[in-house]
Amino acid sequence: MQPADIGRLVAVADPKVSPDGRTVAFVVTRVDLEGNQYRSSVWLAAADGSTPPYQLTAGKHGDGNPAWAPDGRRLAFTRSGSDDGANSLHVIPVGMPGETLTLCTRPEKIGQPVWSPDGSRIAFASRERTGRYADGHDEQSRPPRRIDRLFSRVDGEGFIVDRPQSVFVVPSDGSTAPEVVAGGPYEHGNPTWSPDGTTLAVATTRSKDSDLDPVDDIHLVTVVPGADREPRPLTDRTLSHRHPAFGPDGKWVASLAEDPQVIPSHSQVVVTDVAGGQQRVVTAVLDRQCAPSAEGRPPIWDGEQLLFSIEDHGDVHVYRVPADGSGGPERLIGGMRTVTGIDLAGGTLAFVAGTPTELPELFVLDGDGTERQLTSLGAAFHTAVPTAAPEHFTVPSPAGDGEVDAWLMRPAGVPEGERVPVLLSIHGGPMTQYPNLWFDEFQMWAGAGYAVVYCNPHGSTGGSEAWVRSIRPPEASTVPGTGWGGIDADDVLAVLDAALEREPLLDRDRVGVLGGSYGGYMTSWLIGHTNRFAAACSERAVNNLLTLETASDAAGLFRFEFGATHLDAPDAYLRMSPITYARDIETPVLILHSEDDLRCPIEQADQLFVALRLLGKPVEYWRFPREGHELSRSGSPRHRVQRAEIILDWFGRHLGGTRPTITWDHPSRA
Repeated sequence: MQPADIGRLVAVADPKVSPDGRTVAFVVTRVDLEGNQYRSSVWLAAADGSTPPYQLTAGKHGDGNPAWAPDGRRLAFTRSGSDDGANSLHVIPVGMPGETLTLCTRPEKIGQPVWSPDGSRIAFASRERTGRYADGHDEQSRPPRRIDRLFSRVDGEGFIVDRPQSVFVVPSDGSTAPEVVAGGPYEHGNPTWSPDGTTLAVATTRSKDSDLDPVDDIHLVTVVPGADREPRPLTDRTLSHRHPAFGPDGKWVASLAEDPQVIPSHSQVVVTDVAGGQQRVVTAVLDRQCAPSAEGRPPIWDGEQLLFSIEDHGDVHVYRVPADGSGGPERLIGGMRTVTGIDLAGGTLAFVAGTPTELPELFVLDGDGTERQLTSLGAAFHTAVPTAAPEHFTVPSPAGDGEVDAWLMRPAGVPEGERVPVLLSIHGGPMTQYPNLWFDEFQMWAGAGYAVVYCNPHGSTGGSEAWVRSIRPPEASTVPGTGWGGIDADDVLAVLDAALEREPLLDRDRVGVLGGSYGGYMTSWLIGHTNRFAAACSERAVNNLLTLETASDAAGLFRFEFGATHLDAPDAYLRMSPITYARDIETPVLILHSEDDLRCPIEQADQLFVALRLLGKPVEYWRFPREGHELSRSGSPRHRVQRAEIILDWFGRHLGGTRPTITWDHPSRA
């Protein structure tokens, strides 16, 4: 794979099954490299595979969020990125004559559409702009923005303090404008209807000083005419809840919930009694993360059972558990793969899953356990771009408390007797995992002649809660650990040593290290504590934890992750900060950062660059304008390609891998 092959990528996501179980709607996203944007459309597939899948919506812009009407004859979807900048909600007929109906247009993106049980209304979430936006036509002419709480902005969203996310309801025939049913100044989302259509459950933080005690609760909103619509709490703030889902009889609400006072904590599936508020955790016995992604989806009711996903040693599987807690969880979908989306209706379980060698595709699981693949949209890509397959292995952790999952991907076509350079890649988070999923970066690195080594060290999800909490600092008043740069760093180096030992093909004198976000942190940390790497790439990194706690969009949360505030334990924050060890860095380092990154602001890169430059250390620094923290995954396609070319050129100069042909303004331009 070459960097320009990013323009060939196709992604399948967000399966939604029709009420009769016969049709699956899903979203297909393609990369338009020439237009420098992403184009997505809604597709339909026959669940029995009797007819080929087909494209339903135009896909000129960003069509997504399909949602079936209860009668199965209409499908709601959202559209963003239109030429006029509008965002809209539509209803399109399926299997019958009719035209697409536009229910509303808004200046902000629309998401999470859900139909009322009688099909007459659709609830959705969207940001609601305050009066400040009407006082001037742009930011230079509007009044200043008043900040009265933490978490006033979000990476990829910008400031949200004056445009909180609200829940709206609109008639499904578009006869009247949307009405706010749960609005600012609080954030509301994840709406779900009660079976009788009188109530919406939403996830929200509405307590006084909620920024100082950030706990999401489930609130209930009555949406019948004339009723008091003040959201009333269902849960009691002992856990932080999101993604609610009413049970079939309306007596219970399932949600994903976690301990808000100790970060990280595994999300669990929790069932709450609507009448009395009593809660029951039904997945604790698994001791696994039950919310594999931040976006995620609610647990799915299947009669008296609940379906949900978990992270497990690099895989993401689907389980089922009795909602009343009468039995333990049972795995429905397993294998060495990552399930990225699931839905169930009409007896049909649809899911999207990928492997380390295949892009995600759409499947259905029959009642007898037989799987049927409905799409092969990635086949053309794989035919044009050969895939390297990783080898999984485990390494005993130096802590002596378990095995570290690790992988080695070898480049193809290596002449006999020739040794190859190595790239050690470290994931972000740290509360995430490298999944068993096709990964464009690893394919590009292998395509340039590198062996790629990666792992899920302590601090990663996919294992027990004790494993992920082990890197809390020793200063933490509860659940203390080694701190960042402790056992996690030991694990990463142990995996590298094991890979070099098991594969003579690897050249131990030509090893590079790279990673983004927490992976960038670990890269900066390692080169400040060892000189064993020939080159490094630290991307969107955390370099100074003490300043990050005031500059990040998540400022105020690190006290829950580290068990102490930066005001009470500044020495601990600095001890774990790579910038503290800048004088010890001898490794040539490439710094990459996005100028609009709010999660790890650009000052984190500036600090490392200025320090290394003043010290006369070998450093190269690239800043990406108008990009956020997610550049490598969802940044503009051209910047994604240029980023990959910068990395390959850097390591090519220092490790000897194949350097790309660069045509833009770069020192190595052809």
